Order: sequence, then structure tokens, then C-alpha cells
Amino acid sequence: MQSMPCAQWLKMYDLLTDVLVWVKDSDSRIQYANQAFLEHTGLGNLEQALGKTDYDFAPRHIARQFLADDHKVLGGEVINDRLEMNVLRSGELHWFTTHKRPLYDHLGRRIGTCGISRHLHKTSIMLGPLASIEKPMEFIRRNFTLPVQVSELANLCHLSVSALERRFRKALGKTPKQLINQLRLDHARRLLVETDLPVYLVAEQSGFSDANYFSRQFLAEFGESPSCFRQAFR
Repeated sequence: MQSMPCAQWLKMYDLLTDVLVWVKDSDSRIQYANQAFLEHTGLGNLEQALGKTDYDFAPRHIARQFLADDHKVLGGEVINDRLEMNVLRSGELHWFTTHKRPLYDHLGRRIGTCGISRHLHKTSIMLGPLASIEKPMEFIRRNFTLPVQVSELANLCHLSVSALERRFRKALGKTPKQLINQLRLDHARRLLVETDLPVYLVAEQSGFSDANYFSRQFLAEFGESPSCFRQAFR
């Protein structure tokens, strides 16, 4: 069968209204994005997106993480089914799952990255394993900066704590506590960039009662201390 031109294949991705698709070069500049990606970022058309990086349309703390991901993927790492919250143009936080891969030329050299991100509130994926934990996930989304007891989440599904944790591991590959910790760290990262709050208040407003524990967790997650992360933007 005669091969279909690449441009026609890429056009097919515009039919995926619940999936963001993009391709970047080795400098993290967009080379292709589907219609869902353009609508999500507020870019009018593909021509306006070409050559731009995440810093041109995403909040700086999120853009920095996206570019750090690109660097890891260019080094040969892959990102599989990572659950994350992203900000819609309305300002709302919604769940997404993200996959990222390196792109290779005909000599096997890594020359760029590509990725897809599914909007879980729109996709039928919520009818799968995630559907069974939709209520606790929504509770976490709204309350992750507050003290959250796993037993409280289990009660929402009429499950035992151990049964709820099994469902979370099956659907997300992590426990409720690990998910809450990830969201708190993401929130802290935003506060470090967008505010001048001292680190101990950033920790407190992100749900961490111990600033030293927060700093250790931040270093483990992002590879630098909260103060070093903030300094990078000054």
C-alpha cells in the first residue's frame, strides 16, 4: 500500500478532542501541535505555535518543568502515563495523564521530543480503572492543601483503606498519600515563582506542616532546594 504523506497523518490528530498532541525540536520549540493543544494553550493556529516554547504560553513554574522533562527525554528517558493537574484557560485545575518520547533521525540520533496528554474529564478513560476512584480523586483535587486522611477518602467509596490503596496503585501506580504529596509539591513550586512568601509559608500554604520535611521532599522531586528553584527565576 502506498504510504500516506506525514502531513495527512498529523491532520488526523485534530480529530482527538480530548488529547493534546505535540512535537518539539531539540531546543523544545514546537514543530507541530494538534487542534486540542492549540485550544488548550490559547494559540489561534499552528502557525502561531511554531517555534515557540512552553515559556510563551504556560505559567513559568509549569513551563520550567515541561522543559526539564524535554531535557530528560532527549537524554533517552521516557515518561509513561504520568498523572498531573494542569491549568485550563478558565483557571480551573483538571486531571491529565501524560506520555513523552524522544524522536530519532535516520541515524538513530535523538533530535526532538513528542508527547500526548489526555484530559481525563473529557475522555472515556474515566470509564476504566480511574472511574472507581473518581470521588476520592475529586476530593483530593479540591482539598490537597488541607489535612486529608486516607480513611476519609476510603469512606467516599465505601471501601477499606487497604482496598482504596490497591485501587489507586492499579489506576495510578501510586498511593493516595503519594498523589497528595505530588500535588502539594506542584502547588509549592507555583507559589515559589508567583509569590515572595518565605519558604516556610510556602510549605504551610501547600499543606506541609514541617518546612524541613517539605524542603527534603522538594529536593527529591525536583532535584533542587526550594530556595535554589526560586533563585533561578530572580
